Parts: sequence; C-alpha cells; structure tokens
Amino acid sequence: MLVVMQQEASSEEIQRVVGVIEEMGYQARPIPGEQRMAIGVVGNDGPVDSSRVEGLPGVQEVISVSAPYKLVSREWRKEDTTIPLFNGTVIGGPHTVVMAGPCGVESEAQLLETAEAVAKAGATVLRGGAFKPRTSPYSYQGMGIEGLKLLAKARERFGLAVITEAIDLESLDAVEEYADIIQIGARNMQNFSLLRRAGRANKPVMLKRGLSATLKEWLLAAEYILAEGNEQVILCERGVRSFETYTRNMVDINAIPVIKQLSHLPIVADPSHGTGRRELVSPIARAAVAAGADGIMVEVHRDPTQAKSDGPQSLYPEQFRTMMGELERISVVMGKPLFTGSKAVSKG
Repeated sequence: MLVVMQQEASSEEIQRVVGVIEEMGYQARPIPGEQRMAIGVVGNDGPVDSSRVEGLPGVQEVISVSAPYKLVSREWRKEDTTIPLFNGTVIGGPHTVVMAGPCGVESEAQLLETAEAVAKAGATVLRGGAFKPRTSPYSYQGMGIEGLKLLAKARERFGLAVITEAIDLESLDAVEEYADIIQIGARNMQNFSLLRRAGRANKPVMLKRGLSATLKEWLLAAEYILAEGNEQVILCERGVRSFETYTRNMVDINAIPVIKQLSHLPIVADPSHGTGRRELVSPIARAAVAAGADGIMVEVHRDPTQAKSDGPQSLYPEQFRTMMGELERISVVMGKPLFTGSKAVSKG
C-alpha cells in the first residue's frame, strides 16, 4: 500500500500517518518526491485495511500495490533508481555502463594487465572473482583476501570501480571493505541470510538471477535487500537453465524490458555466463543493449587459454575492444550512449 500525501501536508500530518501505520503492525517508509511525500507500507503479505489512514489529515489518496514485491516495484517508485560510483559511473542513469575483467583473480600480473586493457577500451567497472563458488570442490576457488587487495590495487592504478562476489556472510564482510559493488551470485540468489546481510551493507549490491528463477522469485529476492534498508540494488540477467546443451545457459533477453516495466531497479546483462561461448558474447551483448539494458558485464582475460576458470567464455582483449566499438554505436541509437569515463589507464 502507498499513501500519497497532499502537497501542502505538514510534517505533523506525515508523522501521524506514520504512527497509525506502525500501530497497525506494519513498517512505514516515507518516500520524498519532487511534488509531494508518499509513505509506503511494508511488512504485509496480504491486503491492508486502508480505512484507518484514508481519512487522516493531509492524505490525498491510498494506492494498493498489487505486486507481491513492494519496494522494488514500479508501482512503488516511478522514477528509475540510479547508482553513482566514485569514478563518475552511474548505473541506471543516462548512459550504458560496461563492467569487464577476468572470471577469477589469479595473480597480480594477470589482473593488472587485464584491468589496463579493459580501461583503455572504455570499461569503467572492473569485475574479478576473489572468492569463487565452483560446482566442483577441486576447481579453482580464488585468492580470497589477497585477491581483494589486488582488485583494490587495480582500482587505485586505473580508476576503475570494483565489483566482486561475496559467497557467504564471512566473505561479504571482506568484500564490503574492499569493493565498490557487492555481487550476490546466481547460486546465492535465495540465500536469505546473505541477502539480509547485503541489505545492511553500505555498498551497492548486484543480484544475479538464479539458475532457474522466475522473474517474480528474482524480484522477491531483491526485496529482501531493500527491506533491510539498502536501496542501491542492481539486477543481473546471466541466463537460465534450459534443455539446450550447446550454450551454457539461455540468456533471457525478454527479461530486460519486462524488468524495466515491473521494477525501477537497473538491470545489466552477463552474456559471458549466459552463453559460455566466446564467439557468442558480443552478439548477445549487442542484443542486450538494444533491449534496453543499463549495462553489460563480460569476462576478459589476457590469455583465456591459460585461465583457471571460464576460459572458453572469456574474451581476448582485442575482442573486447571490438565489442566496445559495436556497443558504442548501438547505445547511441538507443539514446543511452556508452559511458567510457576519461579512459585513463594509469595513475602511476
């Protein structure tokens, strides 16, 4: 339920509405707007009796929010959520953002060389896994804290914001300290204790769609984060499982415009995990930008044949540069030009 206050409503009238909502056993979330204040009601699984607030002084109207997810819904908030980063990147803003880097941080030389390549090509966010949740316990698990320190070093040298995955409560504490964006991976999309902890973090959170998750389940998972107070959430379409075996997953391009209709949260696409095949990454990235994605996340490695994880889906630096040129042209046509920052490559 959304309580829309009159433009001239006083602070006392707003507080009275908040008090009544809390007396009813719900949480009240004031939502300041350009013209007037609205107050969201959360904490209810079913319909809310609006009669107690409809007649209160200063109330203009009460709107029922039909979606089971409240805080993330377009009904709740008409304006797009925008997430600014320290280097001028704004996710969900007027530009298309590119995040790129290796699947896993393997060494200082590997990370810095790749970071320099993607920065030169125009990426403004560096991706790289310090903690790697792998299907096999014998696969490369990442460098942990040392990997996070290397990501921070790359940020300092090349001016790239850093996104990396937290795989559990312990690693989330460390990721929050070192990264600019906390990633919650597909396998953890419904790890509700991790989502709640991410909701108390002071950093933006990227939530990847689960391997077989519906859009409703995905948005409800995002609701967990917002319900804890963190409104800086990015959704990431990374492909879902299907019966097809030629590709790693099936990229749901439909999800991009649908999410734009259902939610105010920004959405990016990950064609690397979505396809699992290097030759398909650029075509699907182009399709995602054409469909209205706010950004693209791709894997780039200085030598994919030597990558310790996801080499077959990682682009060579020269392939990434070519893809950036393609995305630049498409993004202009879509009215959401590519944001490439200053393309600074070194700070010494």
